[in-house]
Amino acid sequence: MGEFIVRLSSLTLQNIKNVKKGTVFMPMANEKSLNVGGAEILGIYGQNGSGKTAVVDGLYFLQQIMIGETIDQSISDYIGVDDDAAHMNAEFKIFGKKKIYEVGYNIELKKMDGDVVIEREFLNCAINQDGKRTNKNIFMDYIRCESESIFKPQKRLDELIGRDKERRTDLIVARKMAEKSNCSFIFGDSSREIFCQKVEDKFKNYSNVIKALFEFSFKDLFVIRNTHSGMITANFLLPMAFRIENNKIGAKGDFAVPLTEPVVLDVETKKILDVIIKQINAVLYTIIPGMMIDVKDYGKQALDSGEEGWKVELMSVREGENPIPIRMESEGIIKIISILNVLIQAFGNPSICLVIDELDAGIFEYMLGELLDIFQKSAKGQLIFTSHNLRALEMLDKSSIMFSTVNPENRYIHMKRVKENNNLRSMYIRSITLGGQDEAIYEETDSLKIARAFRKAGRSLSDE
Repeated sequence: MGEFIVRLSSLTLQNIKNVKKGTVFMPMANEKSLNVGGAEILGIYGQNGSGKTAVVDGLYFLQQIMIGETIDQSISDYIGVDDDAAHMNAEFKIFGKKKIYEVGYNIELKKMDGDVVIEREFLNCAINQDGKRTNKNIFMDYIRCESESIFKPQKRLDELIGRDKERRTDLIVARKMAEKSNCSFIFGDSSREIFCQKVEDKFKNYSNVIKALFEFSFKDLFVIRNTHSGMITANFLLPMAFRIENNKIGAKGDFAVPLTEPVVLDVETKKILDVIIKQINAVLYTIIPGMMIDVKDYGKQALDSGEEGWKVELMSVREGENPIPIRMESEGIIKIISILNVLIQAFGNPSICLVIDELDAGIFEYMLGELLDIFQKSAKGQLIFTSHNLRALEMLDKSSIMFSTVNPENRYIHMKRVKENNNLRSMYIRSITLGGQDEAIYEETDSLKIARAFRKAGRSLSDE
């Protein structure tokens, strides 16, 4: 665990996919307590096409920007058809040893000459220390079109530069490099190196914020999109999201293992796979009774580079049965295996934020409910997921569920008038049919019209 614990509090999207405006809140977002607390779960529910996946995609693109990557131009397809700009704002709490920072990262993306660029990005911050809280003010504001200034406010720029006059030149160069590379100025490699090196005491707090947010995005934020599950559905790859951090190995990412044939790995990669499987096996046999994963070793084999490698295949091992290739297991079991390592990380690390689109895909609903209940009661990290399976509504607190609406100007809401003994699942179904919420949560369909349309389509096929 690092020097800081970072927790996402909320995410606001504007003109992303079919979301004109909408904000999702983590359960502890509005709590005044300055303790990290336990697990936070946010499940997002709603009908198809109502903006659930937009949250996952928004966090994916935000992560790429906050680790200093060049902007993925596929984001152009996510900016509203009638708009040339989109906004995202993420609010965080950063817990240090003696200080808690309340931070907002706001970014404006704009279509320009066929590309999507960062038109503006800014960070604001309030500091809690010794029972006092400062006002939440902008401390770094980059505006692309204002090329005469490095960033605003001037006071913070002066604090950063301090007595090192060469630093101004370095910052000007870093800004130009960020614009040329089409990446974030605040989190780009060149500028972040300046912000996070030895700085004047007055800028130290803000240096800590930038460093903590970068490390969170790089090491602790996991976004598992539908493409991850698509590889499993196609029975092509098993992409295991993982994070390893011990004295010998430190790594994070997606470990993709072919399902169609054995794979040849170099020595270091095989070590990482062995660690991942060991961690997964520690929990898997309790979720799928009696099941373990084994790395079948076919022996040494030369890599294309000429280096020595190992030919291996993942096998499913059950008590009293012969091992079988992992591809022969059900899609649901493979899905659980693919996310289990990072689920374990989120269970034990308060700074991990795990985001999963369609968590319920292929997973038996009772097991889904049990996993969520255990996570809510005993875990330390954050879990954000979308789902269509309503089992979670019976297992989680009302603050852990948000619903997408049919109103693109107000896409996400909490259910109102929910009492402690109410069944949220029943209330949700009742609200779909009878309404009663501040926003409509289901665009009504007519079963008679649907049946008539099917009959009409069927007749047209038979006439051809």
